[in-house]
Amino acid sequence: MAKLAFLGLGVMGAPMAGHLQNAGHDVTVYNRTEAKAEAWAETYGGGYAATPRAAVEGAEFVMSCVGNDDDLRSVCLGEDGAFAGLSSGAVFVDHTTVSAAVTRELHSAAADLGINFIDAPISGGQAGAENAQLSIMCGGDEASFAVALPVMEVYSKICRRIGDSGAGQMTKMCNQIAIAGVVQGLSEALHFAEKAGLDGRAVVEVISQGAAGSWQMANRYETMLDDKFEHGFAVDWMRKDLGICLGTADETGASLPLTALVDQFYKDVQKLGGGRWDTSSLIQRLRKMG
Repeated sequence: MAKLAFLGLGVMGAPMAGHLQNAGHDVTVYNRTEAKAEAWAETYGGGYAATPRAAVEGAEFVMSCVGNDDDLRSVCLGEDGAFAGLSSGAVFVDHTTVSAAVTRELHSAAADLGINFIDAPISGGQAGAENAQLSIMCGGDEASFAVALPVMEVYSKICRRIGDSGAGQMTKMCNQIAIAGVVQGLSEALHFAEKAGLDGRAVVEVISQGAAGSWQMANRYETMLDDKFEHGFAVDWMRKDLGICLGTADETGASLPLTALVDQFYKDVQKLGGGRWDTSSLIQRLRKMG
């Protein structure tokens, strides 16, 4: 069992840190809103600290799951940042979905201090975090990944190193690109069924068993039909991720016409007041805007 720190206690980070503590690790947490860190410690029995630097003192592993590039920099760098408190040889695993550019920047800064940095974005949503069934895609040094793998396996169903620093984030971009198209297709199918006067549940029961079946269909069709959109990853965060995808596509020369279109559809959902709705709310755009 290891001494760990976990930075960021959102809907994903809090249960992930909880799994680590329940597995027998000695976990100290940090959250920008300290009340959340205190509540987590009361629930799981771990410790909490007022700064990232204090949280990581003596830690062999640090996991982070924050909001965006700037949030990640803020917990890593500076006088109160995690890097200032870590000893050489420690492993820093970042589960945030951020740009590959900031990942490589922090990988380099960590290396200068003898710290091993792994980009390890996650997929599976809040349910995946709560049920320890996340998919984790990693970038970084092979040796660092091998050391950190047993820790990440506590809350994952698959955890794989894809390549060098930044490869995990690039893989997460592939994940978000694929999701965007699938959710739009599912939304259109259910919307079409409604307009045609069909029983949406009966339709899905049949088509889900063939080539149209998907995770999104299996896990989101009922809530989509019931106009319930509080069951997963928020539209605001999806637009952040798709912005990273589209910006990186410009750099690499990749063509993402469908992704660009769906990003604008999510912008429409935000205009409907759905920034905090989950990503399956694309169907509401079709119902309300056509």
